[in-house]
Amino acid sequence: MKQKSLKLAVLVAMSAIAIPATADVTLYDYTEATSAFEDAYLSASANLARTRNDAQASYNLDVNGKYNKVISTPKRDTSFRLNADGQVTRSGKKDAKKEDAYSISGSSTIDTYFREGSKGAFWFGKVSAGKTSASEDWDTALGVGLGYGRVVNVTPMAKAIRLVEALNYRGSIHGKPSKAVYNKIANIIAKEAEYASKHGRKDYQKYWIADIESALRGSGVLAGNLNAAGVLQARDVLVDERISTRKYGWKVRAGLNYIGSNFNGIKNKPGLELGAEYHLPLSNRTQFSNEAVLTTVFDNTASDAYKFLNNMTLTHEVDSRIDWENSWKLQYDKIDGGQDITTNTLSSTFLYELTNSLDYSIQAKATHTDGTANNGIDRSLNMGIRYRLK
Repeated sequence: MKQKSLKLAVLVAMSAIAIPATADVTLYDYTEATSAFEDAYLSASANLARTRNDAQASYNLDVNGKYNKVISTPKRDTSFRLNADGQVTRSGKKDAKKEDAYSISGSSTIDTYFREGSKGAFWFGKVSAGKTSASEDWDTALGVGLGYGRVVNVTPMAKAIRLVEALNYRGSIHGKPSKAVYNKIANIIAKEAEYASKHGRKDYQKYWIADIESALRGSGVLAGNLNAAGVLQARDVLVDERISTRKYGWKVRAGLNYIGSNFNGIKNKPGLELGAEYHLPLSNRTQFSNEAVLTTVFDNTASDAYKFLNNMTLTHEVDSRIDWENSWKLQYDKIDGGQDITTNTLSSTFLYELTNSLDYSIQAKATHTDGTANNGIDRSLNMGIRYRLK
């Protein structure tokens, strides 16, 4: 009996060593304080129609470019944003002419924390500029102020979780590594740019994936080396698949602006800006975000005027090739002594990945405007393409 008990104990101990403990890791387990992400898209969609009451064919062409980069360190968050929209339309009415419109805006913000690594208070500086075809003036501003909170980019952990899932599905590894190993893999994934800089854009991937393989091997879920199918699967997830940005946390900020000029013709005036943002990954495949900002100008001729912008988005990855993006954009312009203008835009877009850089899109969009000569709802169903630059 003693020998049987001893053998059983040895077998149990060997099993505990051979089979790694599973871990229900989440995006919130990512602990890396220094990270960066960069998104850049160029998209175009078109709609051509002619109803029975139209005197001529109507068309609508939309072109959009977006760029967003955020660099986070324990001490400082630095962000750059650029957005450009262009539109060419013609109605079906007799003798209707082509109409062009565009808007472009950009900003850069630096948040510097009073205590390194904290999620608390910081001071910020911001510069922004914008231009639309509807105004001859530029909208330019400089701002400084105080804020509180922190937003964490957890996209590398989302990729690490997706990679482990894919390798398990293919049988290239067996089981899940510990949370510490997930973090190690995520940290390697986050350093893709460093690997590309050190080894060159042509060759860096083999060194990058090899280091991820070493982390997996050390965790016990991988006995030897990844087989050929595992290496290809790793490349598919890390290079060919495009996982949209994942982040969590919140920030609030308040500051004073110097308005160089704005769309209402006001120049060289002080102003106030209040802002807030909130980000929540509902799952590894679903991201919710909301950002709001209120701006006003201290001016005797427009003392009650202000602008409020709110942008809410929900993105869900249906599978590795299909994304579903939804957004609600609200803009409220309080006009001193004039008619207030409210614009609500709802859109829902399905994106099918043709290549790792090119998507086919189908978008349903509705815009409700109140307070202008053209009050009402505009609806459209557009098909187009989206090209990912970064």
